[in-house]
Amino acid sequence: MSRIGAKPIPLPSGVSITIQSSEVRVKGPKGVLTSPVLPGIEVQLDKSVAQVSLRETSGNRAYWGLTRALLANAVTGVSEGFQKELDIVGVGYRAQVKGRNVSFALGYSHPVEFALPDGIDVRIEKNTHVVVSGADKQAVGQVAARIRALRKPDPYKQKGVRYTGERLIKKAGKTGA
Repeated sequence: MSRIGAKPIPLPSGVSITIQSSEVRVKGPKGVLTSPVLPGIEVQLDKSVAQVSLRETSGNRAYWGLTRALLANAVTGVSEGFQKELDIVGVGYRAQVKGRNVSFALGYSHPVEFALPDGIDVRIEKNTHVVVSGADKQAVGQVAARIRALRKPDPYKQKGVRYTGERLIKKAGKTGA
């Protein structure tokens, strides 16, 4: 039995929920997000607490905890937001924001331009620390992963774009005789 699905979701002040047939709209100071609700799962609203429940005849028991987690992430996103931090490591590697684009110098013969999707903001600190933030947890993680993929960390020289705090295993180089 799901223990995640049974937990209530507290709603901070300034966050409102609108329940429709197949989705829930969560509105807050950081924006509006929608969360899907599958058939057989119900969302009830009591003052400042949302509760996800399962209909007894439903065969969708596996989605009960998922629905609750997605709704809780939407509530957190519109009230506080999410962020991922990346570090750029390497001589001459840097980034700068140009409007809704981020320009990266990552050791290639050309600068790499990265267009930001709607709802995502990027801050650059000290030219080498990138902070990706937004209300949608999935979108923030996806943008951070796409930025990291521009130049994955090299296991030999440790250069590239990595998440802050990510531990890399350094490989030994080739020893020639």
